[in-house]
Amino acid sequence: SISTLASSKKIAEQPVGNILTLDHLNINHQKGRHDWLKAFYFEFLGCAVDPRKQENLELGKKTLWANIGGQQFHLPEGKPDAQVLDGLVTLSYDSLDGLKERVETARKNMEGSKFEIVQNTEGMMEVIDPWGSRFVLVVGDTSEKDARGLQDGGVSEGLAMRDLTIYVPCGANIAGIARFYDKVLASPVLQCSNDLCQISVGPKQTLTFQSHPEGKVSVSHADIRDDGVVPPEGKPAFLSNYGPHVSMYTADFKATYERVDSLGLAYVNPRFKRRAYSMEEAL
Repeated sequence: SISTLASSKKIAEQPVGNILTLDHLNINHQKGRHDWLKAFYFEFLGCAVDPRKQENLELGKKTLWANIGGQQFHLPEGKPDAQVLDGLVTLSYDSLDGLKERVETARKNMEGSKFEIVQNTEGMMEVIDPWGSRFVLVVGDTSEKDARGLQDGGVSEGLAMRDLTIYVPCGANIAGIARFYDKVLASPVLQCSNDLCQISVGPKQTLTFQSHPEGKVSVSHADIRDDGVVPPEGKPAFLSNYGPHVSMYTADFKATYERVDSLGLAYVNPRFKRRAYSMEEAL
């Protein structure tokens, strides 16, 4: 089911805590299918090409970044498969007219993929991407465009990534998730019930955790692998996680790190070359 906030047309200003913005969602695309990647994110959704990955666009391989307002999608190559987000991405637009006009072209360009228009109403479209991830495209207003700045490159057709909903196992401790974001990451919990909690991650942006709508009691967003990376002497070793991830900016990184570290939750992902094993290295 689509969350109340994600499907509403207008969004009121909400309290902003320590999390200032959900900057990007990282999700792998199918290796060798830059054609579908471009057809979906740039030609259909109207995301802007981030110039920092322009070279890869010209090469027709490797990671691309697709910008929408102040947010991004980071889209690395899978090894070789694409990832399917077990959740829902909500994007807002001034108007859906351009998207509706591009549907038939998109179907042709992504023929043979899982691309599908699930719902197409006056103010909302529900779309499945070429590999099975679900997107909700809604009519918003220009106030959703982040006044604090945009990503590099051209202007996207979309205004913002309004909400990212992550599905969790039915019976999961939703209240515990809400407490983590409240007490550890110091961000306002906008609503919390037995099957859903919604966190403020910006003036008009939310991160939602919802019990799986299909009743699943086993849900995993991780892809754990042992890459054999040897940590610096005296530092802990970690397994790599190649699953989807998000990046968020905080107002007080030092205090956030201290709270996370005190609970033993600090994690270094060997998947990435840039690794910080302490607050000093991270800063």
